[in-house]
Amino acid sequence: MRVLVTGAGGFIGRALVQRLLASGLGGQPVTRLTACDLSLQGLPTDERLRPVPGSVAEPGVLEQALAEAAEVVFHLASMPGGAAERAPVQARRVNLDATARLLDLLAAAGDRPRLVFASTVAVYGDPLPCAVDESTPPRPSLSYGAHKLAAEVLVADATRRGDVAGCSLRLPGIVARPGDGAGLISAFMSRLFWALRDGVPLVLPVSAQGMAWWMSVGCCVDNLLHAACADAAALAPSKVVQLPALHLSMQEVIDALARAHGPDRAALVRFEPDEHVQRLFASYPPLLTPEAERLGFRHDGNAGELVRRATAG
Repeated sequence: MRVLVTGAGGFIGRALVQRLLASGLGGQPVTRLTACDLSLQGLPTDERLRPVPGSVAEPGVLEQALAEAAEVVFHLASMPGGAAERAPVQARRVNLDATARLLDLLAAAGDRPRLVFASTVAVYGDPLPCAVDESTPPRPSLSYGAHKLAAEVLVADATRRGDVAGCSLRLPGIVARPGDGAGLISAFMSRLFWALRDGVPLVLPVSAQGMAWWMSVGCCVDNLLHAACADAAALAPSKVVQLPALHLSMQEVIDALARAHGPDRAALVRFEPDEHVQRLFASYPPLLTPEAERLGFRHDGNAGELVRRATAG
């Protein structure tokens, strides 16, 4: 099986590439994996891996990535929320224009690959209703969410035309991203995991009671792989799946981390809520996803499993 992963050098992309090379897809081994991103450091050494360095927004990069036909495409490349707000024109080129270009190239090739597009819960905007379900209308309040929503429409239209067999997954907060999370307003969600694991004090810009939607990177990869193999005909006409996610308070996650790493860890956290960050990332209502769960998509199950899988490896 031949696979293309854009954004392969990112947090989720690296985990996805490692899983594809180790375990294959849908019971089949991956024979060729094209990895495209600005930086491809940290990817495994494997003769099946074909690196294509560069931004998907740069001329010729996507053409090079598709020089070898792919049966499955995971389109993860994006400019995240905070960076997109600071540079909306460049963000549109990466998040929307490059997606349109990718779909055009796939249509011209005529191979009709399976396409899994990484969208985001940022499409729902702010404020959120008292509960979010699979019929909640998107109203993005950040450029990042607007670009991703527009790209979802393009993926559905390309699928309707028969150019690809597409599926857009709306991802919640994925943890635990290493590093400082530059460009991500929500980076504090991942820093919490590493700080408490390592016994380092941390100030959170939200309250202890702040509620968010959480998913480990391992669970996220499970869902991406499932989307590539799921029955395309069973998807709604929008070709959008809102992934299930755990709905947990900051304190619930802190308590789970303390159970994993020692009861003294909880005292390392101090709360200094920022109204803007609290509203965007810690005021989430319940998330209801019965249709996605019927299709086989899953969350981590509980806070303890979220902690285990978020920091595995």
